[in-house]
Amino acid sequence: MLAVPKLLIVASTGPTDPTRASIPFHIAANGAATAGVECGIALAGDATELVKPEVAAGVRGVGIPPLADLLAKCAAQNITFYV
Repeated sequence: MLAVPKLLIVASTGPTDPTRASIPFHIAANGAATAGVECGIALAGDATELVKPEVAAGVRGVGIPPLADLLAKCAAQNITFYV
């Protein structure tokens, strides 16, 4: 049975706005998970494109780590993605 996260972050922005698209992953990986909060990310609409490796490699927001790094950190922290 799949565990239900305490915090579910919804992402709906795709790669055309790299800063806004990266924020949910940054909050999950560098905020919630590091604070010990079980969290997940729900991907809707254009945000579903972000998990494609070739797309993630090109997403670099302003003042936020590159999306590929954030995705790797999410994976290392067992953050679940819901599509």
